[in-house]
Amino acid sequence: MNDYLERILRGQPINYEAFLKKLPDEFRRRHRELFATEKVQANRWVVTVLDETAFAELQRVAEAPVSRVDAAKKGDSHRHGTEVSFVLVYHQGLASGRPDVVVVGADSVDMGFYRARSVLMVENERNFYQYSQMLDFASEALGGPLRLTNCDVVLGGGNRVTRGAILDWLTGYEDVFCAFDYDAGGLRMFSTIAASLGDKATFVQPRDWQPWLARFCKMPDSTERFTRAVSLAEGLGFVALAKAFRSTGKFMEQEMILDE
Repeated sequence: MNDYLERILRGQPINYEAFLKKLPDEFRRRHRELFATEKVQANRWVVTVLDETAFAELQRVAEAPVSRVDAAKKGDSHRHGTEVSFVLVYHQGLASGRPDVVVVGADSVDMGFYRARSVLMVENERNFYQYSQMLDFASEALGGPLRLTNCDVVLGGGNRVTRGAILDWLTGYEDVFCAFDYDAGGLRMFSTIAASLGDKATFVQPRDWQPWLARFCKMPDSTERFTRAVSLAEGLGFVALAKAFRSTGKFMEQEMILDE
């Protein structure tokens, strides 16, 4: 299954009929809503993803060895999530400038502070360290004051915050603000979070992209990745961001927020 999903992401043709046989029933029944196909040769179709949220969920279902040890025996321990995750958090109860650690297990959470009403998830480590500036940015973008008194700040890079146990932990917040890179990866990560948390999740972005266009400096790795970002932005209702992608032909990395 994972091989098929990777080929779809790379825009490579697959045997679509064989792929359908491997799909879990809930996805097979909806495959016409999830994918568009173009036959390019005998038994080979190029597949376009129509529902990015469902595709992200399918990816999660596909990578499910019974344990990390089992995944290691199959050649890649990273195919299985760890039984415990460590989350770095800045919160108002800190005695120093060093972030706190929350230990999230499959059935338990060990945290030594009372959570705030809201949480700001920051993808990049440097931006996370500059949490005060990120709170200012998010406050302006969202139109309301965010400080450690009412908003914890979590390091969310590397897709770690899309793990099931961490998503369950995040449901304890009333609002989950997501400050990620403005590219296909950041949008996919938000799409996965929004699929789990619903209206609790908000993507943090400027209300007016025009002053930020000069900061779109990252060239996409491929045309496919660029078109996927545009498609994701439009699918999530971020029309202005999709327009920014098209007008610049580039992505904006989160570090550019700190570029004064």
